[in-house]
Amino acid sequence: MDHPQKTPHGGGRGPRFPARIQLAGRTVDLGAVRDNPASYARLFERARSEVGHALCLCRQPSRLRLVIKATRAGRYHVAGWPGEGEQHLARCPFHKIAPSLTGRSGYTSEAIKESEAGTSIRFAAPLRRQLDPPTPGRAPRTTDSSAGPSRRAVSLLGLLHWLWEEARLTSWEPGESVTWRDCHAGLEMQASTCSINGQAGDSALHIVPPFRPESADRNETELAAFEERLGRRGSSEYRGLILGEARAVEPTQFGARISLAHQRRPLFASAALAERVRRSHPHVFSDAAGPSARRIALALVDRHPKGYLTVSSMALMLTSGSYIPADSSYEVRMADHLIAARRPFTKPLRYDAANEDAFPDFVLRDTDPATYVEVYGVRGREEYERRKRVKQRYYRDHGIPVIEWDVAAVIPDVSRVSAPHRPGSPRTPRTA
Repeated sequence: MDHPQKTPHGGGRGPRFPARIQLAGRTVDLGAVRDNPASYARLFERARSEVGHALCLCRQPSRLRLVIKATRAGRYHVAGWPGEGEQHLARCPFHKIAPSLTGRSGYTSEAIKESEAGTSIRFAAPLRRQLDPPTPGRAPRTTDSSAGPSRRAVSLLGLLHWLWEEARLTSWEPGESVTWRDCHAGLEMQASTCSINGQAGDSALHIVPPFRPESADRNETELAAFEERLGRRGSSEYRGLILGEARAVEPTQFGARISLAHQRRPLFASAALAERVRRSHPHVFSDAAGPSARRIALALVDRHPKGYLTVSSMALMLTSGSYIPADSSYEVRMADHLIAARRPFTKPLRYDAANEDAFPDFVLRDTDPATYVEVYGVRGREEYERRKRVKQRYYRDHGIPVIEWDVAAVIPDVSRVSAPHRPGSPRTPRTA
């Protein structure tokens, strides 16, 4: 599948940066390659055999390596070289946020392992369960999902954040208009080049495709094929993952019905699970997020003997109308505010990280050094105030410019001409 920054369907995300890459000594436009990768197949093959990689030309005269990957269907594409994403220009499609600004750094190499063949994800829940009793004297195999700074497995929320971050859906550039079609294209590309607990990502994970009348039958066929891979086969039971935009969670006689945008068939969950999800994600269900907010769901599902899909576990993520993740309704407002001011920015994601002290809410990429944006939405809670003071001291000691919004006040002016200030200073920000 093609990257969301330029889709073959005419999506709103077009590369504002004139990205160029080099394949086997030939310079080509990245947008053209992603629009029609089949036309460049021979060039990709030459680059793989003769050079072993492609080159990004965002920094001249320096040239940064790019990994050449091929999907199971034989379609080529390029990705950033592991560990070198931060070296690309901030506007480059291959740029990645600093390791200190993503919860991904809290995993060991066992949890997320990158290679030229793709990315291997060690998911915390089994996708295949043995139904027969274990052999006597032999303990059943389990997945280690230990907490702490070196997690060895990825949770549902961590997997959702990895997909979103790798598809570059955490960033916004002036002029972009992001649709679910753009999200789907980028997420599908990530799924096609990764494995989850040893299974091909695009087999273990079904990403709800955008609905169009002409593709409705094909979408239903793809969902049916995914469901056929689930359930009991021999002595094993197989489960899968579904990712989509949650429209509603409604009570039923036996539990809850979860309706997904673009998909006719709902998912079903027990009342206990639905209540647990609501308690775990209170900000996601808050009406304060406004009508433009979206709710992204990643569900671990089983196929019921009667044919419908039941949810075993689920992670939810609140986003703005432009699909930028947000940790609160106030962050949705700030994301919309930054977009209205045409400020290019990135939203750092926590994955499974427990330490929140040094994570800003947003990072503005059009200043040097980058400007952090902090949204302080909780008042009167000592632990929250302590973390706030720690953040402010850290930013001050490291000379990081910050725009701060205490939500009890008017949202500050974030236009480019409004200079950020040092955290904790008494200056009253201009108001929009």
